[in-house]
Amino acid sequence: MTTLIIEDEKPAARLLQRKLEKLEISVETMLHSVEESVDWFTNNEHPDLIFLDIQLSDGLSFEIFEKIDIKSAIIFTTAYDEYALKAFKLNSIDYLLKPIDEDDLEVAVTKFKARMPKSTSENQNLQLDFEQIRRMLSNPFEKNYKKRFTVKIGQHLKVITTEEIECFFSENKGTYIHTFDNRNYLIDSTLEILEQELDMKDFFRVSRKFIVPLQAIKEIQVYTNSRLKVILPSYKEDEVVVSREKVQDFKSWLG
Repeated sequence: MTTLIIEDEKPAARLLQRKLEKLEISVETMLHSVEESVDWFTNNEHPDLIFLDIQLSDGLSFEIFEKIDIKSAIIFTTAYDEYALKAFKLNSIDYLLKPIDEDDLEVAVTKFKARMPKSTSENQNLQLDFEQIRRMLSNPFEKNYKKRFTVKIGQHLKVITTEEIECFFSENKGTYIHTFDNRNYLIDSTLEILEQELDMKDFFRVSRKFIVPLQAIKEIQVYTNSRLKVILPSYKEDEVVVSREKVQDFKSWLG
C-alpha cells in the first residue's frame, strides 16, 4: 500500500509519519502546499491513500483536485470544529480530528484496508464532491466576519473599519493595512488568518502578498504571463498582480 501525507506543518507531518510507522505503514513522500502537491501528482504515480490536511500554506487542499484527477482514497486530517465535520459525514469521507489520536488513526487505517480497491480503476470510480465540502466548510451561517481592526500608533490606539481599507499586504514578515488616505498600519496577523476572518465575498487574495477589497479596485489591466494587474487608488509601493493560478477565480469573484 502506497501512502502520501499532505500536511501544512512539517512537524505535524513527521509526527503523523511516525504514528503510521507504528502501524507498519511506510510514508516516503510528504507535501506541504497546493503548488507542491499539484507538481508532484503531475509527475508521479498516485498513491493508494492520502492523509490530507484541509488548510495548506497557499490555499485549501481541495484546489489540488480542481487541477488533478484524483485517483486515491483520502483520510482528511483537520482542526475544523464538529459543525464543519458534517461535510465529511455527508460525503462518506473519513476524517481525523487534530491532534490525531493513535487509536483513531488505527481504526481509520483498518477501515480503509477493509474496503481498499483491488485496482486503480476502482479508485478512479470514487467521485468526491469537493465543491460541496468547500461550501459547507465556508458556510457563513451565523459567522461574524471581522469589520474593524485596532492598530497602535505610539501611545494611542486607532480603530480602522473595513470600509477604510484599500488593501492588506505582507512585507518583511509583517502584515499591513493600507488605507484610502494612503497610510500603512502594522497589524498582528497574517494574510492566512485574514482569509478566515474577512468576508471573502468582499475581499480576494490576489497573490501571496496582497488581499484586496472589491470596493478599492480602480482598474484592472492585462499583465504579462496571462496575469492581471490591479490598480488601487493610492497604493503605489509595489505592483498588485493577480497570480496566474488565481486569475480564473478572480474573474469569477468579480462576477
